[in-house]
Amino acid sequence: MASFNKVILIGRLTRDPELRRIPSGTAVTEFAIAVNRYYNDAGGERKEETSFIDVVVWGKRAETFAEYMHKGEEVLVEGRIKQDRWTTKENENRSKLRVIC
Repeated sequence: MASFNKVILIGRLTRDPELRRIPSGTAVTEFAIAVNRYYNDAGGERKEETSFIDVVVWGKRAETFAEYMHKGEEVLVEGRIKQDRWTTKENENRSKLRVIC
């Protein structure tokens, strides 16, 4: 069976983008966005749910994004979901989902 991994999100930057370069010189920008969902609960009361999503952008787009975008601005992000896994010093397994643009 084929698989499909694509996500499109609209949200606001929770902090200024952080630009860095890997040893090869490629630019990488990391930031997070807050995505809100509004709904009515069983009693008809309007509720808000916020999800905080980490995002990574590579290359020339990373440089441009870091230069022009700032905390609080609304952005549309299109990419794929990637799960990072690692083990802590205490030998605990951890994981985190990110969007790779």
